[in-house]
Parts: sequence; C-alpha cells; structure tokens
Amino acid sequence: MAPIDISEVVIPSSLDETNAADFIAAITVRNIVESASFGTDEMNYTPEEMLPHWAPNPFEPKRMFVAKVDGAVVARAVYEQRTGDAADAAWLQLQVIPEARGQGVGTALARHLHTLARADSKHHTICYVGSPQSSGERLPAPTGFGSVPLGNPEVRFLISQGYSLEQVERASKLRLPYAPEILAGLLADATARSGPDYRVHTWIDGTPPQWRQDIATLLTRMSTDAPTAGLDEPEDPWTVERLVQEEERLASSPRSELVTAVEHVPTATLVGFTALDVPAESNRSVGQEDTIVLTEHRGHRLGMLLKLANIDHLERERPGHPAITTFNAEENRHMLSVNEAVGFEIVTYEGAWKKVL
Repeated sequence: MAPIDISEVVIPSSLDETNAADFIAAITVRNIVESASFGTDEMNYTPEEMLPHWAPNPFEPKRMFVAKVDGAVVARAVYEQRTGDAADAAWLQLQVIPEARGQGVGTALARHLHTLARADSKHHTICYVGSPQSSGERLPAPTGFGSVPLGNPEVRFLISQGYSLEQVERASKLRLPYAPEILAGLLADATARSGPDYRVHTWIDGTPPQWRQDIATLLTRMSTDAPTAGLDEPEDPWTVERLVQEEERLASSPRSELVTAVEHVPTATLVGFTALDVPAESNRSVGQEDTIVLTEHRGHRLGMLLKLANIDHLERERPGHPAITTFNAEENRHMLSVNEAVGFEIVTYEGAWKKVL
C-alpha cells in the first residue's frame, strides 16, 4: 500500500494563487463524495462559491486537511469548532473518493481529527454523513424516526470508529417552476390563515440594519429550537457583530441569499425567517438554508407562509432554477408536513453521528 500523506490546506485569498491547488482539489473531492452519497450533483459547490466560507472566522474556527496517495488528493477532512460555552464539541467531515476507499485513508484521517479534538479537550465529535438507500438490515435512530442501511460502507466505518447514530435527516427536493396560479392561491391562503398580526418582509443578501438584532436572535434559537436528538448540540449564540461579519465574508460569493422574514406587528419584531442559497447559474438547484418560527408564535401557519413567500420571492427575483433541496430531521414532523404540503419529495437520507471522547 502506498504511503498516505496528510497535510493541512492553506486557505488561499484567491484561487489564482499558486497555493490554491490543494483547496481546489479538496472541493473536487467534496463534490465527488456528496454526489455519490446523495445520488445527485445538486448539492455541489464550485471552489469560487466555497472560498468565502473559508475566510477567517473567529466565531467558527475551522481547518481543512487533505490526504494524498502518490501525490494525488484522494480525501479531505474538516475540523470545525465553536467558541464560548459551545467549545466542548467539534464538528467533523471526512470524505474519501470511492476509488481510494479500503486503503486506510479514512482511518488515517479519522485518527488525525480525533487527535486534534482530544488535544483541544473536546467532549465529543459530531458528523453528518449521507447514506444511499439499499436493501438489507437497517440501523434505526434512537429517536424512533428513520434508519440507515447497516451494510453501507460509511455506516460500518463510523461504527468501527466508535460513533453512534443519533438522528436521521431527510433530504427532499421541490421541482421548479412552481405553477404561478397554484403558488398564488396557496400563498393567499397562508397569508389569510396567519392573520393581520403578521407581516412578511423580503430581502436579498445583507440583512437590513433594523432587523439585524432580530435575525441574530433567530439564528441563536436555531441551535436550541431545532430537534437535535442525542447529539448534544450546544447553543450557538449569534450577535449583530457576528451576523455583519458573516455577511461581509460571503459578499464575495457568486451565490445570493434570498430571505423572507415574518414580523409580529404588535411587537414590531421578527419571529421567523427562511433563507435560500441561490447559485448564479439558473440551471443549478437552490439550497434551502435555515427556517425557523419561534415556538411562542407557532400555530399560525407561519412556517407555510415563510416557505411559500420565499419560493415566490425566488421565482420573481431569480427565475429559472430547476429545484430547491432541503434537509430536515425525521422527527421534525411539523416542518416535514409543511414541506410535503408545498410539494417537496424525498431524495435520500443522511445520518447524524456522535463519538464521545
């Protein structure tokens, strides 16, 4: 077996730099593995789209590594942390191209990441891994919702590394375009059902200054209100400063973020929002990002209102995309019901795994 060389990727400031080759190769590995895991290339990103996400970030420090065999990049790994009270966990990604599997590459990278986590005094590590559907025995999630194929190589590998399955997430797709008359009728119905106390706002990219504090609050609540099973996902506090810095980092991305938020008119505060991550090319699919309605404002069909209003926002401002893809926990029946009613169809599943160190 050829030796495995693991090295940290130096994040370039531009893809034109001579040291950008490993970064570009790592993103290629990412796309190959995700396409194989999910059975579609709709979740792929170009290096130009990924580079802004790797600009220095004091709130979410992360590192990338590549594994080379005979000088060729065959795998990549990501080690991500949080700060403050959330510092006891690390989030990992480990991706090996199919033709390089079974040669110890994944094991070497996993050992490297776990050594880093222990050196940083982490209590546990978390990773999300796509599991193509196959026949045979299944491993159920302890939530009672969803399972993954026990015979899949990624499942066997994670178990061998001491990981336990904690949750299953569903990947779904909404095919576009949405029939305008149907969308208009559904949106009118959702608006009427939500009532006069709620008002919709939309914007593209940077959050309007008057809503920054509310969006920061909603992003914080995303880490506590969304179901996370036994993953021990800590609270991830957002501030206006962090939000502004994040938007400044992503300003150089060729992608756009289309946001729809809902205001509680009596208190003049935002109580929910949803975001779409939109590639510049209209022939590529759109990614559904965060969606949240504060628990104290649920029961007014605001989730449905937000989803429909942002689809309408997309079709008006960035028409032509073939689909929207999204991920939701299998036990999050309320959001799954919203998606199903809107027209999302199941694509595949991924497992959320935890290793206690």
